[in-house]
Amino acid sequence: MTEPRWLTEDEQHVWQAYLALQRELQGAQERQLERDSGLSTADYTLLAPLSEAPDGLLRARELARMAGWERSRLSHQVSRMTKRGLVVREECPDDARGSMIRLTAAGREAIEAAAPEHVATVRRYFFDPLSAEETAQLGELFGRMLTKLARDR
Repeated sequence: MTEPRWLTEDEQHVWQAYLALQRELQGAQERQLERDSGLSTADYTLLAPLSEAPDGLLRARELARMAGWERSRLSHQVSRMTKRGLVVREECPDDARGSMIRLTAAGREAIEAAAPEHVATVRRYFFDPLSAEETAQLGELFGRMLTKLARDR
């Protein structure tokens, strides 16, 4: 068995900073969404792609893929959102086993009301501290990491 490639002190520092940043950004987004719109991060995660889809309609498995969720998590979240009138479930015309998720008028109203403050929070904590050059560098670095993850999957 080969010896593990332990992180250097600098790598460990960067990794811990990344983990802290991820936690803090998620917390800031969750607090802002709840305070300003009453939506959860999970609500927003599904409402955003639905609001951008033609007719506010996506196949459930596609919505789960976009959210990075398992089907069971999607199903539970859609059930909660259905009870609140944000989305409805519909039969899939192409596949009797599949289902479609449609954004309701109330869901569209909720996402449109939440989006301006949500994007302001993203901008305030993620982009404003960076220069345009640093933002471009992050885009390049994130793209490279995502490519490696996709290749190894």
